[in-house]
Amino acid sequence: MKTSLIHYHKKLLQILILFCSVLFYAQSHKQDSLHGEFTYQLKAKFDTRTDYRHEEQFLLQVGDNRSFFASTISLKGDSVMANSGTSTNNADGSITLGWKKGVAIPKTGLSFTIIQSNENIQYFRLVGMSLLTYKEPVIKNWKLVNETKVINTINCKKAEVTFKGRNWIAWYSSEIPLPYGPYKFSGLPGLIIKITDDKGDFDFELIKSISESKLKGKLISFKKSRYIDAIETTQPKLKQALRNANANAAGVLASYGTTIIKGQEMVRQREKEREENKKYENPIELED
Repeated sequence: MKTSLIHYHKKLLQILILFCSVLFYAQSHKQDSLHGEFTYQLKAKFDTRTDYRHEEQFLLQVGDNRSFFASTISLKGDSVMANSGTSTNNADGSITLGWKKGVAIPKTGLSFTIIQSNENIQYFRLVGMSLLTYKEPVIKNWKLVNETKVINTINCKKAEVTFKGRNWIAWYSSEIPLPYGPYKFSGLPGLIIKITDDKGDFDFELIKSISESKLKGKLISFKKSRYIDAIETTQPKLKQALRNANANAAGVLASYGTTIIKGQEMVRQREKEREENKKYENPIELED
């Protein structure tokens, strides 16, 4: 009788642990409700040899207690790849990856995801076959300036900050009481409408917004594969991993038993060009 009772309690404990694990997983992996959607236009000078400004749009979706930020090109690429990818098992055991005929995959060099919360800023990027992430504290050293401006009919207030080697001027609106903004910029008493570095090399500006009232019942549309089960690291280590992956792209793919449809020579040529252009790079962050 005593043995049966012990066995019963053991089973009960196992069921309780399993239930708690499932509940924790469901809560930590649930999709956020969508409370705001904002599109920013980036104008960026990535190359010091020219005055050309790269332009790209980014989507900021505000969830329950956090926001999600990524390039719209990158997000479109997710959708196309999910619906158009093909794989062929070869006789030698390798796998050839490809796409359905006639399909073009949207490409961007800015294929990161950033999640902002009150606690931290978390950066995610796929490097090789691994999703890597690192965390940073929310920016606290904002200087609020007694100056106002109307940008695209929105009343804005001015703020300044030095971040990762650049001086930034931000215009935020307390009429939109969300402490978020483009890229890693957050922590102000209102949504950031526009932010520019003092050299004019980088500029994010809000060009479209959808209010919460029009989003009722909708969920954050970012794929969970962009931020779930990432390997935590540091920013310098992620950058090094990215350099290593770019330098050894063909070798990395070969180690996974994968061939490149258009040939490995193209990958090697791109890496050579990347090395030549490195000394002219003008990154958004000048410091780690």
